[in-house]
Amino acid sequence: MVDILAKEFNRQAKQIDNLLKLYLEGNTVPFIARYRKEMTGSMDENEIRAIIERYEYIVNLEKRKEEVIRLIDEKGKLTDELKSNIINAVTLKEVEDYYAPYKSKRKTKADIARELGLGGLADFIKSCNNKEIIFGEALKYLNENITSEQDAVEKAQDIIIEEIGHNIDIKNRIREIFKNEGVIISLKANDVQGRTVFEDYYDYEEKIKNIPSHRVLAIFRGERQKVLKVKIVIDEEKGVNAIKNILNSNVVFNEIIESAIVKSFKRMILPSIELEVRGELKEMAEEKAIKVFEDNLKNILLTPPVKGKRILGIDPAFRTGCKYACIDETGKLLGYGVVYPVEPQKKIDESETVLIESIKKYKINAIAIGNGTASREVEEFVANMIEKHNLNVEYTIVSEAGASVYSASKIANEEFPDLDLTIRGAISIARRIIDPLSELVKIEPKSIGVGMYQHDVNQIRLSEKLKFVVEDVVNSVGVDINTAGYAILGYISGLNTSLAKKIVQFRDENGKFRNRKELLNVSGIGENIYRQCAGFLKIYDGDEILDRMFIHPESYDATYKLFDYLSLAPDNHKMIKLALKGKSLSEIAKKINIGIETLKDIVENLEKPDVDVRDNMAPVIFKKGVIDINDLHEGMILQGKISNVVDFGAFVDLGLKNDGLIHISEMADRFIKHPSEVVELGDIVSVRIIKVDKERGRVSLSLKI
Repeated sequence: MVDILAKEFNRQAKQIDNLLKLYLEGNTVPFIARYRKEMTGSMDENEIRAIIERYEYIVNLEKRKEEVIRLIDEKGKLTDELKSNIINAVTLKEVEDYYAPYKSKRKTKADIARELGLGGLADFIKSCNNKEIIFGEALKYLNENITSEQDAVEKAQDIIIEEIGHNIDIKNRIREIFKNEGVIISLKANDVQGRTVFEDYYDYEEKIKNIPSHRVLAIFRGERQKVLKVKIVIDEEKGVNAIKNILNSNVVFNEIIESAIVKSFKRMILPSIELEVRGELKEMAEEKAIKVFEDNLKNILLTPPVKGKRILGIDPAFRTGCKYACIDETGKLLGYGVVYPVEPQKKIDESETVLIESIKKYKINAIAIGNGTASREVEEFVANMIEKHNLNVEYTIVSEAGASVYSASKIANEEFPDLDLTIRGAISIARRIIDPLSELVKIEPKSIGVGMYQHDVNQIRLSEKLKFVVEDVVNSVGVDINTAGYAILGYISGLNTSLAKKIVQFRDENGKFRNRKELLNVSGIGENIYRQCAGFLKIYDGDEILDRMFIHPESYDATYKLFDYLSLAPDNHKMIKLALKGKSLSEIAKKINIGIETLKDIVENLEKPDVDVRDNMAPVIFKKGVIDINDLHEGMILQGKISNVVDFGAFVDLGLKNDGLIHISEMADRFIKHPSEVVELGDIVSVRIIKVDKERGRVSLSLKI
């Protein structure tokens, strides 16, 4: 298994072996990726997860092989050749192909024919091209159960049909034809009335090797909603001829064989492989959609925090009013209420008075407006208020996806037990500016609202993949153990929600952690869990200077040896690069008995202890004025922020009611397979307007300026 994985991932066998041992010993992916680089050859989280996933597939494959061999053996039909074929199979599909002839729990027509002793006649038919001689041979098989030569030949043909249908070479060839030449066809269902969102697919066909994943998911959704009828087809004549070519060396063709080939193709092979291809096509489309979700989620979680600002968050609404909440620089709630600046009440003056009073009272620097219902109307009100009263305040639009999920959650109830759900939503919107990561981890990842076709993909797979993204981001950013809530602590390597709550409880009862070692005093945290989590939990005002960095406690001795070797005072650790000038890192690594990759990480952390991976991401855009679609025209250049990336393009927040769209064809002067090759969610981009549809509120954009 190690050799297989080493070859597939182009890695040394020792690195794969080390990784599997670390994984099977219970080490987490973030821990392995950051603190075991020498053992794995500096694999990142994505490669580690890919290897582990492939490893688990192979483990399951071997288990399935054992099970299939046992099941066939129990039926008394296991031969040495069949056992060898199963053992040497490299995919689950191949194993299932070998098992298929023995899988049925009820007798097939071929089983009945074999019990009647017609196996010999089936073999004779395959070796003779003279129909009269075949029927003459069939006379030998007549008895009380087989009353005529025709009956005998038809029953023997059932055996041949099944043999062809289970022939692995034939199935693989038909799969190949489907893969290279198969066409997906969608038609309008007969009883559909009126217009639907699936009109583009009412009479649609495309080769499956070319169709993009978003179209696959859209077509299958239309079928699931009974709007479309969908099938995947191949040239049937080509399929039949492919079977003949494979059988050519072992079978003499005659009328009975020709008929058996067509029947087997249409009854057994075509339906089963079409079903299989449909499944694979959907699975492939789902994986691509999930990958878009992963990339988008990662980018939104890495949105840089806005430091030093007090935020007024507004959850817009029409009839029920706009809930607002004011928070300080740490996210602490200062005040809240409801205003009615938009239809139907439209109490503009009264709303301005209330909000300006809060802005002055709580020294608010910025306003965060949720992007849901009434968002643009509230934005217009806020922009006018800032201008009218010359307020030294900026505003931004914030995705409120998942805010309602948070509002009704257990953690929201624990944080604000006395507040209405809608006020909690406004708090969440405001906090997404102060510290997006800490706020968003409180929400189920798939509720954050990134990507498309969320409900069309495998929900278990989606949840698993998105959980990994959150885990990787949280551990790459690190957590201040003295300020973090249990929601974000629960994603730290080695921890879970239960342990995270115990850490918070310990902190509440005993005061701030002074050093990482105190974690061992928390109930449930032993040496193993401490080893997994300690490096990711930071203490900024404790009694150990290294606790504020990503340097693991197991490397503290080596770090202090490094200080001694360089005659560098720990307080001057930022001068490490200067102290190392002209010296060999590999020689130093040997002297202080540490791996070279670990030493490089130590040096990097000493030089830049406060570095945050989010610093390289596009910041939140604040503004004071609102853009009206009537002010736009073709050719205008604007700046905006990528709000969503999908298979066919990317949406851009320009400050309009609806986001503008950059179609994939307008992203580059070269061919690109996916928009993610050019942009990521959160990117700040300059775009050119190529079309304005004022009636529908749509703006088409281009990156080709």
